[in-house]
Amino acid sequence: MPVSVLPKTSAASAQSTREFASDVRADLSKPQKELHSKYLYDELGSALFDAITHLPEYGVTRADERLLRKHARDIADLIPEAATVIELGSGTGRKTRSVLNALRRVDRVPRYFPIDVSREALGRCQRELADIADVRPLEYSYLDGMARAAVHRRSHESLLVLFLGSTIGNFERDRAVQFLRDLRELLLPGDTLLIGADLVKERDRMLLAYDDPTGVTAAFNLNLLGRMNRELGADFDLRKFRHQTRWNEAERRIEMHLESCIDQSIFIAEADLRVSFRAGETIWTESSHKFRCHEMFEIAGQTGFRVESQWVDPEWPFVESLWMVR
Repeated sequence: MPVSVLPKTSAASAQSTREFASDVRADLSKPQKELHSKYLYDELGSALFDAITHLPEYGVTRADERLLRKHARDIADLIPEAATVIELGSGTGRKTRSVLNALRRVDRVPRYFPIDVSREALGRCQRELADIADVRPLEYSYLDGMARAAVHRRSHESLLVLFLGSTIGNFERDRAVQFLRDLRELLLPGDTLLIGADLVKERDRMLLAYDDPTGVTAAFNLNLLGRMNRELGADFDLRKFRHQTRWNEAERRIEMHLESCIDQSIFIAEADLRVSFRAGETIWTESSHKFRCHEMFEIAGQTGFRVESQWVDPEWPFVESLWMVR
């Protein structure tokens, strides 16, 4: 039975707003104020992030794409012949075309389940990849979407899960391990996971990738405050906050923050919350952890996988690893 993106009901939309408000209330009440990075990706945020991937300073996406184009056939040769593709955080699926092309058989079009929280991105994905795959988009979070896609597994069929673009780096390191263990529980021996990870490189080069001189990344980050204004009835003045990036050497991660330029008080109606900010105080919005190649072997072993192969991009150090379920 085909799976498609269904219109959200008013009840589902109300539930989504309640969850957003609940998370905002909890996270802005912490000593270090923070907001979950998933809320960066509303329709406008997703469009801004797509623009970021084209910036010369942001090499992650291009490195990911280069490796996928160059090694798509190698990847296809390493996985079982009958495989359904599931992609976590697919976006528009732009990077996935080369893999789907490599998986096409003479008499078989691959089934592809892109999973994303952005409805617009899924719509584009379905339109742009329909010529090479049976595209069945799912508008869910990673594990919820994975569980829904996995039930469509056919007998004697394996799953190839794609987790590209170093999205794993957005998790705190212990949470990344737990997430991968949870993902492993939804898979069977013989299933595979293709996972991308951005590697440690020069500090200034990494910082520039998250604070481009044209200000696109700043607009992407500040849009989170705009989203709270639009959806939660907040009264943030975006001109009174500024985008900030930091390199945390101990944790090997880039941190994105929104810094209050002045002492100010903000009311968020849907969260029934008033939040005070001191000048210089920040909201931590996203982490981008960086890795070393050997870590991917260690994490695979900790989470029930083994590394089948690994490819590294020399131009922008980035690794693509193919893991097999043990």
